[in-house]
Amino acid sequence: MTISWYPGHMFKANKELAKLIEQVDVVIEVLDARMPAASSNPLLHKMRRQHHKPCLHILNKADLANPDATRAWVKHLTRAGESSALPNGTGQLLFPATIVTHCQRLAQHQKRRYSAAIIGIPNVGKSTLLNQISGRKLAKTGNEPAVTKNQQRIKLNENWFLFDTPGVLWPRLEDQDAAYRLAAAGAIRNTAIVFEDVAMEAAEFLLRDFPEALIERYRIQPLPGSAEEFMSILAERRACRTQRGDTDWHRVSEILLHDFREGKLGRLTLELPPAAASNQTLHGEPPAGTPETHA
Repeated sequence: MTISWYPGHMFKANKELAKLIEQVDVVIEVLDARMPAASSNPLLHKMRRQHHKPCLHILNKADLANPDATRAWVKHLTRAGESSALPNGTGQLLFPATIVTHCQRLAQHQKRRYSAAIIGIPNVGKSTLLNQISGRKLAKTGNEPAVTKNQQRIKLNENWFLFDTPGVLWPRLEDQDAAYRLAAAGAIRNTAIVFEDVAMEAAEFLLRDFPEALIERYRIQPLPGSAEEFMSILAERRACRTQRGDTDWHRVSEILLHDFREGKLGRLTLELPPAAASNQTLHGEPPAGTPETHA
């Protein structure tokens, strides 16, 4: 199945985004710390370069990602005078002053009033971040993508204004591996994907890159050699059967994807920056309160 999700409101939002980036002083791009590359919008990079706008990357949901890998991404995304990066997540929430300080450093001109646009893919946590740094519930939040539909202008302090923007993807998801990672993370509306296909792809990369996480969570050992075998065993363990007694593939797919999205498989990072890609120890960390599993 080829994953593609680009509803009409995203086309409109991307056009408005291009105009907004031209006006603001700093772009705040909110990324999923588990997959910073897949969750970064290539259209945004093009717009930023066209208007020479600095960028503060927020690695959101850092509590679900491997902390060493997140530090590697922060280092990779920080370039003097051009961009910087900060992690954000439960247990390490960013303070408004920290974000303002970093934006101030990146701003290219001294002026009385500054503005920044908070931009990111659907369901990456932009609105939650905005509520967090403003100390008020200014934006609607939810577990489904595309909660924010229109731009919102918010006064952060006497000198800084923030624009919350709708979560947008790009017209063609050419990298289908990245598209499946986005779908597994919940960035693509559930009605636009086939749960069974996404879960099967997720099982494949989990078996390949994070076998210890699967053993720790589901107590399946030894692990089978294929994703289909693993999902079949998991369905048996969780009593995922239809009324006719067949394997309920949709239900077992929901279980796996829910566990991944909620961090129940541990702190997993699916992508590493080029300089750290050979260090496999940066990928995963067991769930809090559980012992590490060694091969």
